[in-house]
Amino acid sequence: MLKFDLQLFAEAVEGRKIVYLYRLYKDAISAEAQGIAFTTENSRSISKDAESTPTKDGTVRTLGIAEVEISCTSLLARGDEMIEKLEDAMVNGELMEIWEANLDEPATGADRFKGKYFQGYLTSFEKSSNSEDGVEISLDFGINGTGQRGDVTVTKLQQEMADYVFADTQPVA
Repeated sequence: MLKFDLQLFAEAVEGRKIVYLYRLYKDAISAEAQGIAFTTENSRSISKDAESTPTKDGTVRTLGIAEVEISCTSLLARGDEMIEKLEDAMVNGELMEIWEANLDEPATGADRFKGKYFQGYLTSFEKSSNSEDGVEISLDFGINGTGQRGDVTVTKLQQEMADYVFADTQPVA
């Protein structure tokens, strides 16, 4: 009987298929989450501090609480109101909502994908501009807790951030 390593048939997820959507928590009743235009990179990291206590029998490690950080780098889009909202939210200490969705893993229901939901604060906002490139925005979010897995609704328009979708030749109604 032949045995196959199933990893040989696995496909890697393209980075552009992981999208992040953001919203101020105070706007949860009145606004849908938005992506950030021209995102070049996102990352999510989980870390734990570990204290070492020397004992006569060897070192004992005590783990701290998991800390989650989400980062985003993008080029600044002309007239981007979302970046202005995020900057103001940082200055004012406003709670944010963040969704991470994997567009390669559809969930049950229209426009639903496997993902995670987070709440936290924007902890770093950097706008850098040099004479040769576009203006770059770098954002870091400190997350409360570790987030929750679930299915995330990503509208067709939001999906366009990750990929072109088919458009017909007729005017859009």
